[in-house]
Amino acid sequence: MGYVLLVRKHWLRKYLLMNGQVSRIYGIDIFRGWAIVLMVIFHLFYDLNYFHYISIDMHRETFWRYARFVIISMFLFTVGVSLALTHRPEIKWKKMWKRTWMLGGAAILVSIATYIEFPRYWVYFGILHFILLASWLGLLFLPYPKLSLLTAIILLVGYNMHWLHMHWLFDLVKDILNLPPGFTVDLVGLVPWFAMVLLGICTVQYRWYKAFFTASFFTISQPLNRALSYLGRHALIIYLVHQPILFGVFMLFT
Repeated sequence: MGYVLLVRKHWLRKYLLMNGQVSRIYGIDIFRGWAIVLMVIFHLFYDLNYFHYISIDMHRETFWRYARFVIISMFLFTVGVSLALTHRPEIKWKKMWKRTWMLGGAAILVSIATYIEFPRYWVYFGILHFILLASWLGLLFLPYPKLSLLTAIILLVGYNMHWLHMHWLFDLVKDILNLPPGFTVDLVGLVPWFAMVLLGICTVQYRWYKAFFTASFFTISQPLNRALSYLGRHALIIYLVHQPILFGVFMLFT
């Protein structure tokens, strides 16, 4: 009986691969699930600070700045990995347009909600806006692994050397679009963050992802990893609802 089941599983997998359906890599969902957990913890402390239960400077203190960097990097890295896996060997335009409508609608919702709550600091180009734009730009790099890697290095080096930035674009459109004059609740610019998407794309182009996401650390049989995988598969909806829930709880107690 065990041999029969093994043979059936082998032929089912072969059939899915022949029809362009790649089996799900749970390690990617688990990795994204960790990013979700860290994000919720980060926003929990953000709200504690906002409602004056604690006093920290999350925009200047080194720990919180690096925490934000790690969380965003994890999300955007998986964006690149998923983009490259989804659209190989060719671009799936139907999936791309569905993704565009979902992300576009969610990004607009975030902008409206933050404009109502934080009119001086509203989100005009947050992580959802960025992921939408980066997903389309990333399609251009899918056939060119060397170009992806080179561009990622240039973005990272240029940003850290302070000669590559997007300040000029902000200065150009801030009056036209009535953008906040300085600080905003969430800002994810193409420089340097598109580099993280490109690194995710490179991971698939050079087949590095197999060794990483199939490591024993990402074994789906572990209860914790199953929970993290669930969070990773529903990252968008969790991103949209977790902060309103946290805010609502704190407002009830304040």
